[in-house]
Amino acid sequence: MKLLITDGAGFIGSNFIHYWMKKYSDDKIVNLDILTYAGNLENLKDLENNKNYKFIKGDICDAELINNLVKDIDLIVHFAAESHVDRSIISSQDFIRTNVEGTRVLLDAAKKYNIRFHHISTDEVFGALNFKDKPFNEKTSYDPRSPYSASKAAADHLVRAYYHTYKLPITISNCSNNYGPYQFPEKIIPLFITNLIENKKVPVYGEGKNIRDWIYVDDHNAGIEAIIKKGKIGETYCLGGNCEISNLELTKKILNLMNVDEKMIEFVTDRLGHDLRYSIDFSKAKNELGWEPIVDFDKGLKETIEWYKNNKIWWQNLKDLS
Repeated sequence: MKLLITDGAGFIGSNFIHYWMKKYSDDKIVNLDILTYAGNLENLKDLENNKNYKFIKGDICDAELINNLVKDIDLIVHFAAESHVDRSIISSQDFIRTNVEGTRVLLDAAKKYNIRFHHISTDEVFGALNFKDKPFNEKTSYDPRSPYSASKAAADHLVRAYYHTYKLPITISNCSNNYGPYQFPEKIIPLFITNLIENKKVPVYGEGKNIRDWIYVDDHNAGIEAIIKKGKIGETYCLGGNCEISNLELTKKILNLMNVDEKMIEFVTDRLGHDLRYSIDFSKAKNELGWEPIVDFDKGLKETIEWYKNNKIWWQNLKDLS
C-alpha cells in the first residue's frame, strides 16, 4: 500500500510515520509537509535513507502539486493543520486557509482518483463540557469555541459532505489532547517540561481548573491504524485517553516527576474563550474496532519528560520559534 501523509514532519504525523513503518515496513510513505515553524525534518532523520519513505516539501493548498502526488496513492492520512489555539485567537487567517481550504484541495484530488481518505480531527469541535456532563461521542453536536476549533469543524463537515455527495471513501477520527516525543514546545506539556529544565516558571491559565483528556501519541496512532484497517467507510470514531485531569493537577504531576517545587507555578490571565472540560467516550472504537488506550498516563508522562531531557538540542532550537 502507498500512503500520502500530510504534515508528516509535525508532532503526530512524524510519530505516525514511525509507528506505521515499524509495523508495515513494505508499505511506501510519501510525506508532504510545507515545514512551517512546527514541522521539523529532524523528527524523521532516521528514515532519510529508507527506500520506502519519501519527503516532499509542499503546500496542501497547491492543487496542481496535490493532483500530481495522489495519482498512484492508495490512502491519504490527513494530519495537516494549524493547531495552536492561542495563535488562532491572535489571527485566524492561516487556520482557515490550511484547515479548510487545504482540506478541500485534498478532497477534490481524492475524489478525482477515488482514494481512501482518513481525516484527523479533534475533540475541540464539540465545544466544552461542564464538570458533570457526559463525555463527547460521535453523536455530540458541534459547538466550536475558538477560530482553531471552528476551522477543524468546517473541515470535518467538508469531509462528510464529500462522502454523502460523491461517495468518497472517508473516515474521521476526533481525538483528545496528545502528548509524547517530538511535540513542539509551545504546547502545555513540552512547554512546562522544557521551562523547568531551563529553571523557568510554568504559566498556568486562570486557576488551572480546566480539564483535558490526555492520550499518548502512539495510542492515538494505534487508533488511526484500527480505523484504517477495520473502520466502516463514512463513519467517525472518537479516540480518547481515558485520562481526565485538570491543568493544575497536570502541572503538579510534572513538577513532582521532575523534583521541582510548586513555587515554580505562575498563574496567568486566563485564555480567551477557554473551554472548561473535554472528555471522550471511545466505546464505539472499543466495541467496533477492538481499540482502547493502553499507555498509563504517569508512565507516558515520565517517558515524555525523559525524552525532552535527552533531546535538548532538538527543542532548544525550536523554542526560539515559539
